[in-house]
Amino acid sequence: MIRILFRYSILFSLTLLSLSALSFSLIYLFPAEPVTTLTGITPQNLIQHEALMNQYHLNNSIIVQFADYLSELFAGNWGVSLISGQPLSEEIMLALPATIELSACAMFIVIVVGIPLGCYSGLRAYSATDFTINSISVTAYSVPVFWLAVLFILTFSLQFGWLPLSGRINLLFDIPPKTGFLMIDILLAENVDKAAAFSDALLHMILPVLSIAFISTASMIRITRRSIIDVLNKPFIIAARSKGLSSKQIFFRHVLRNALLPILPLMAMQITTLITNAMIVETLFSWPGIGNWLIQAIYQRDYSALRMGMLAVSTLVVMITIAIDLFNRLIDPSREKYESVTI
Repeated sequence: MIRILFRYSILFSLTLLSLSALSFSLIYLFPAEPVTTLTGITPQNLIQHEALMNQYHLNNSIIVQFADYLSELFAGNWGVSLISGQPLSEEIMLALPATIELSACAMFIVIVVGIPLGCYSGLRAYSATDFTINSISVTAYSVPVFWLAVLFILTFSLQFGWLPLSGRINLLFDIPPKTGFLMIDILLAENVDKAAAFSDALLHMILPVLSIAFISTASMIRITRRSIIDVLNKPFIIAARSKGLSSKQIFFRHVLRNALLPILPLMAMQITTLITNAMIVETLFSWPGIGNWLIQAIYQRDYSALRMGMLAVSTLVVMITIAIDLFNRLIDPSREKYESVTI
């Protein structure tokens, strides 16, 4: 296991280095001079241009500039937003938890709804029930997330007025953003009706979460169904039936665990999809997450915010992917044995 941890540490370090190099190169790829990209200032003369070049070390070689960039990253100096004038590290640490909170709630629905329905469909493979569930999941998977979000807004917010149209919580609640996670901040807040704040926050969360979870749940149903069908055709299942075990015993002792093992690596892909869809949905619901923040940076041409936001999101996705793969190795030791034999 130590060897695996060391291998993944090297992999994460190299991936993070590559992402940092890509983020650094954006100042030369954006449609503006590097000095304007970093400062938001268009030099009016050669003297001002040279002064800004010296201040931001743009006269040095690319390697020296990249080394300075890495040192600033690890020091926590991510630059300043050209629009708000606030440190980018503070703005990202407030926007990113909102996206994580939205994606985590959506992932909870995906697991709670998608896996049981997938198991139910797989156990009744090629029946009328299976065809119905599979048809609905295929249709749901084909629906664009932005179209679904607009449909939810038109129906449940504008037509019936059941749920809030936008935002994260009613402006009447003054919740200081201590952690960035609204539910935790409500618990930490003082002089606030916590029950009412929780209720209002959940109402604001329903439509964005359902919009994100809808497509991923459909995908999880199909993945789980396929895995259940594959396991049911294994020889050890036939042997278990020949021993006289009941269908319930076979499912919980043999089918479920072996069917879930191939699903775990695919969950990393689902989380990536969830975060991507969350960044799209945030704009429609005015959710103050990293996606909405990046869109505003694009509109306002805040290139410094763009490159740091992209780096933060990419790093988060890589960390989650590696964490899920490590968890999969912990619960499935046979995978490590197989790899050691093939190597």
